[in-house]
Amino acid sequence: MVGAGVFSLPQNMAEVASPLALMIGWSITGIGILFLAISLLLLSRIRPDLDGGIYTYAKEGFGELVGFCSAWGYWLCAVIANVSYLVIVFAALSFFTDHSDNIIFGDGNTWQSLIGESILLWIIHWLVLRGTQTAAGINKLATFAKLIPLSLFIILAIFAFKIDIFQFDFSGVEIGKPIWQQVKNTMLITLWVFIGIEGAVVVSARAQRRKDVGLATLLAVISALSIYILVTLLSLGIVPRAELAEMKNPSMASLMINMMGNYGEIIIAAGLILSVCGAYLSWTIMATEIPYIASLHGSFPKIFKYQNKNNAPSSSLWLTNGAVQLSLILIWLSGSNYNMLLTIASEMILVPYFLVGAFLIKISFERNNKGLLIIGTVTSLYGLWLLYASGTINLLLSVILYMPGLFIFLYAQKQNNNKKSLSRLEKSAIVIIIFSSIPAFWYLLHI
Repeated sequence: MVGAGVFSLPQNMAEVASPLALMIGWSITGIGILFLAISLLLLSRIRPDLDGGIYTYAKEGFGELVGFCSAWGYWLCAVIANVSYLVIVFAALSFFTDHSDNIIFGDGNTWQSLIGESILLWIIHWLVLRGTQTAAGINKLATFAKLIPLSLFIILAIFAFKIDIFQFDFSGVEIGKPIWQQVKNTMLITLWVFIGIEGAVVVSARAQRRKDVGLATLLAVISALSIYILVTLLSLGIVPRAELAEMKNPSMASLMINMMGNYGEIIIAAGLILSVCGAYLSWTIMATEIPYIASLHGSFPKIFKYQNKNNAPSSSLWLTNGAVQLSLILIWLSGSNYNMLLTIASEMILVPYFLVGAFLIKISFERNNKGLLIIGTVTSLYGLWLLYASGTINLLLSVILYMPGLFIFLYAQKQNNNKKSLSRLEKSAIVIIIFSSIPAFWYLLHI
């Protein structure tokens, strides 16, 4: 969960919201994410047989098509997240290599960055092919390494914090937007840094003890939420919000320079690179797990069932990293940056997260359990709020990204002789999504 996002969080948040709006936004996110974590914990205990996590929850609760859409949306989110991790690594390296008259890595979207990102991509590919246990062992070291610079930043920020800087333009008059709009604008950013909350559930089939899955999820959320709130709010007390909003990402590096000189930049940049490489490794495992599990249930083509001698889902891994490589080339051609990838990845995870709460509501009615109903309802409302807060343009973009996946789904259904299992409602939904993607694509081309 704690990857690239936290190192860019100060600038990302200061750009769109005032201290007051951020406090409200983190309160909403904290409640919503905690309920989502509790929902995942409860579902892992109530239905331990569903060891594919959010995909199998959606499929079991709402049928083949909804299950596939959850898997496809989650897989796309993971692919885009992996692209963003590679991009931010080389954006961080630019702190050491770039000058005003000599841009080498830039924002991670130069041709030099593309070569470096591609090399790193296929090194991680090789590691995952060696098996998830090897990758998990390396990730433990990366996790420990990234906590050192984060802890140092928080400690120094506490001593550097000035209340008068924090309180200046507390409600964001300079931003020129009402508080509620500012809060809305923080939602995809706060969600972005929590993507991965479902990580323990996605790979739960590989857990040694099933009872650890839900507890790991809940403890991770509480820990990450504490880090994110401290980093965001303390940063606003170090430099004025307007100045923070203009900083280059990873903005935490610039703040560390303010607090401890040029060594601070080195510490944060090194911490970010180690953190992102570890997170990237984890996300590669999760991304490859989704097509593999979905193929076992007939939602993805059969080819993705294949595992190599190390029990790594190699066919799914080739699909995932092939998509990442293609995306890196498109990033280089389009000049897109980390912030744009953040928005797209966050948008694609909204439907899978909403369906977690919806499935818990369905179970609550089956068991006549009011407690489950309350938790599922709050989780679902948080998902709906995020869909609303994301805005029309992002929703249109998600329709376009879901559309090509439907052809893969239909092929898998035909391959597995499941065509007759689709209901009339599901067939109608497929037609609606395909045809609605046409005006959505036209609109995005003309805005």
